Amino acid sequence: MGGDPAGPINPDEHDFALWEKRVDALMVLTSAAGLMTTDSLRRVLEDMGPDAYETMTYYERWIASVAQNMVEAGAVTTEELGAKMAEVRARGITYGAAS
Repeated sequence: MGGDPAGPINPDEHDFALWEKRVDALMVLTSAAGLMTTDSLRRVLEDMGPDAYETMTYYERWIASVAQNMVEAGAVTTEELGAKMAEVRARGITYGAAS
C-alpha cells in the first residue's frame, strides 16, 4: 500500500489478459470523459484497506476504482453495475477468452 515496503519487483513483461486490456482501456476512456482522474483512481485504491488491497490483483483494484469513480460521477448506479455484472457472469467463464 502507499508508502509501505513492497519487496522485490519483477520487471519482466507479461502478456495481459483480455479483461486487463479492457480495464486499461476503460480507465483511459473514463479519464478522457472527465469521469475520473489519476488522483481519484488513487484515492479509491488507498481507501480500500489492506485486506481488499492485498487480496486483489492490480487490475482488479483498478476496475474497483473505476467503478467507484463512475458511481460517484453519476455515470452509472450501483444497481446498473450489479445488473451488468450479473449479465456478464451469466455468459460463462470462457466469454472473451480470445486475446
